[in-house]
Amino acid sequence: MQQLINILDGITQKTGQAIRWLALLMVLISCGVVLLRYSFDQPSIAMQEAVMYLHATIFMLGSAYTWQQGGHVRVDVFYRGWSKQRRRWVDRLGIIFLVLPTCLFMLWVSWTYVGNAWAIQERSQEASGLPYIYLLKTLILMLPITLILQAIAELLRSLTATDTGAAQHD
Repeated sequence: MQQLINILDGITQKTGQAIRWLALLMVLISCGVVLLRYSFDQPSIAMQEAVMYLHATIFMLGSAYTWQQGGHVRVDVFYRGWSKQRRRWVDRLGIIFLVLPTCLFMLWVSWTYVGNAWAIQERSQEASGLPYIYLLKTLILMLPITLILQAIAELLRSLTATDTGAAQHD
């Protein structure tokens, strides 16, 4: 089971490490947009859309990595005072009854929407915009998929952890 956890964590880790470089690219393109617009009076719709695409990619594909790294905001008013065993139970129940059903619902309701975008190769409504709206909409499916993979890793980790061998995020 530890090997499966390592594989799932590895996928999330590699994705997160790749995605974080997009933040730098997004900043550079944003600076380019500002420079072109205010210094040369040459706005670029494609560059503005590229910033939006990058932002969406960072958010959608970086969510599972942020969870893995313990970076999501938690309301620890009660949680922090609980025993490791009780916290693991809360984590397990949260994954089983909240995370997984929400992700599966997201996949179910967005599948046709994303499929339709691919079917027509949806593109920007702006003449000089990017022709890849269908790729952007694919992120709607990638978010729940990456979260499901990390949820499985977290659930398995909580099931294999003992009080003497603490889980990764304790």
